[in-house]
Amino acid sequence: MDSSVITKEEKRKLWSVIAASSVGTLIEWYDFYIFGSLAAILATKFFPSTNPTAGFLAVLATFAAGFIVRPFGALVFGHLGDKVGRKYTFLLTLVLMGGSTFAIGLIPGYDSIGLLAPLIVLILRLVQGLALGGEYGGAATYVAEHAPADRRGYYTSFIQTTATLGLFVSLGVILIVRQSMTSEAFSEWGWRIPFLLSIVLVGISIYIRLRMEESPLFSKIKAAGKLSVNPIKESFGKKENLKMVLIALFGITAGQGVVWYTGQFYALSFIQNT
Repeated sequence: MDSSVITKEEKRKLWSVIAASSVGTLIEWYDFYIFGSLAAILATKFFPSTNPTAGFLAVLATFAAGFIVRPFGALVFGHLGDKVGRKYTFLLTLVLMGGSTFAIGLIPGYDSIGLLAPLIVLILRLVQGLALGGEYGGAATYVAEHAPADRRGYYTSFIQTTATLGLFVSLGVILIVRQSMTSEAFSEWGWRIPFLLSIVLVGISIYIRLRMEESPLFSKIKAAGKLSVNPIKESFGKKENLKMVLIALFGITAGQGVVWYTGQFYALSFIQNT
């Protein structure tokens, strides 16, 4: 939208867009965070039990692998979104995230398949990172393209809340599952339930997103035949754009990420292991 003056119907539609985008992104954060929240147990399931400390560090490294590929996910799916549209790119990232999370819940342990277990987990974790890298920025872009030009920061800020809500939902599901069975049962097989539950949540989100319309701004540009030929080059080939990306990545996001994830996941795992 070009104007901050919007009708009640436009405002209702905008909040529907925010809600639909947020639900899907929240579920993807849920999928992403489940791994970190259960790191202490996963270390005993997918890595050698002969050295618990090494296993724990290995599962944290696997958790970190998802972060390493997130920028590449943003590049790949951002490019795809500029080519085929936001809606279908959304669906693809959602399926990849949900499918990989569900698959983690099905992987046999290290005692059954040996080194294949951590290898498969690592591959699925990389898929999760790629999917979230495309989803998060895509959701913000989708909302921004529906919002009034001078209120985009306000409306897209609601997407940011999905990260915290995803953490709360993941911890809530783990707590409910844990309280519904004995500690032995949860450690043996119950930890898989939060991963397997992802397929249900993703199914709900896919249903919601199939009902979403394409971004009006993207549709307008596509109809006019003005789609970018090389979105990545146009975005990063300009010095001022590259400067903004580097400031955002290393000046803001990197510091916030270290504080947030250390506080939420390493601290949690440390408490569970001491």
